[in-house]
Amino acid sequence: RMGRNSVSVRWILTVVLALALFLPVPGLAASSRVPSLEEMAGAMIMVGFHGTTAPASVVKAVSEGRLGGIILFDRGRTKEELYNVESPAQLKKLISSLQSVAPRMLLVAVDQEGGKVCRLKPERGFFALPSADLMGRMSEEEVRVLGFKAGVEMAEIGINVDLAPVVDLRRSRQSPGLGNVGRLFGAGSDQVTRQALAFADGLREAGVLPALKHFPGLGSASKDSHLDLPDVTKTWSEEELLPYVEAFQRDWPGMVLVAHVYHRGLDVHLPASLSRNVVDGLLRRRLGWNGVVVSDDLQMGAVAKGRSLEERVRLAVQAGNDILLFGNNLSYDPMLHEKVFQALMHLVDTGVVSRERLEESWRRIETMKRNAFQDGRK
Repeated sequence: RMGRNSVSVRWILTVVLALALFLPVPGLAASSRVPSLEEMAGAMIMVGFHGTTAPASVVKAVSEGRLGGIILFDRGRTKEELYNVESPAQLKKLISSLQSVAPRMLLVAVDQEGGKVCRLKPERGFFALPSADLMGRMSEEEVRVLGFKAGVEMAEIGINVDLAPVVDLRRSRQSPGLGNVGRLFGAGSDQVTRQALAFADGLREAGVLPALKHFPGLGSASKDSHLDLPDVTKTWSEEELLPYVEAFQRDWPGMVLVAHVYHRGLDVHLPASLSRNVVDGLLRRRLGWNGVVVSDDLQMGAVAKGRSLEERVRLAVQAGNDILLFGNNLSYDPMLHEKVFQALMHLVDTGVVSRERLEESWRRIETMKRNAFQDGRK
């Protein structure tokens, strides 16, 4: 009898545990639901679009979970053409129109570094954020306050990701696209780390996720990766990793953005952004980063020249990127978000990329959002 009772108890416990896994539990986050393949693919895509209101195709993609992130720009292909940003009120309405139809929190990103790289400009009614070059000469507290002020403004209109701060070290006299436009906090790793993380602290206090960039370091590049692939094989130093090491030791809450930069010692064949050696090897295994990795804009000349859209998507995913960023600004395609989605789905359908690989990125993205916005901020 004791044996039978024991078996019955075990059977009852098994049934209870099974039900617990599948029945909804009050208060459990929606992200615990097993996602579809389409949802996981969509979560990995961040794309820009043209217009101060959202195109119908973008609204549809967001509402169906086929587009998990957008990036905003203040101008288009010509200097006079407004892209997404006209005024704070207009931008808040635009973001709200998309966030309200998203099945899960939509990541809304912007490059708001300060100085010349500000998509939210004073002439359109936004806070005047100084350049990183200027902030590099301020106290940490002053920089943190500036990050907080910028973050409060972004959070108020619905932006939840700032693709900043830049933690590249000033190592090149030329530094095209970086030092020559005031995007660097300084030359030494200590100074850059202090100021950049102070800025990031301010953003987080305001409810905005920061992103360290450009891993593993673009400060010694002599070419602008918007146009060509920089080779830093002879100029890069491991000191350029120190800001990341320090940030990770402080439980970095945001993302890491990987650069389109070539270093033969890191990968003979591929730039960092498309390299498994760099993303999965150096960043994750060696430095221990287990959070979200976002690629730099995959339309930039450094990676787009000689590579199809499908090849860029494949290499970026295989490298270990969680979010594939397509600014859709350097070259505009109104259906780019759908093409990226279809390319990603095709990779899974043909067995080139496994469902498990998408699940890895899904978990990282959802964990980041849950940890950052657990108070319900949206």
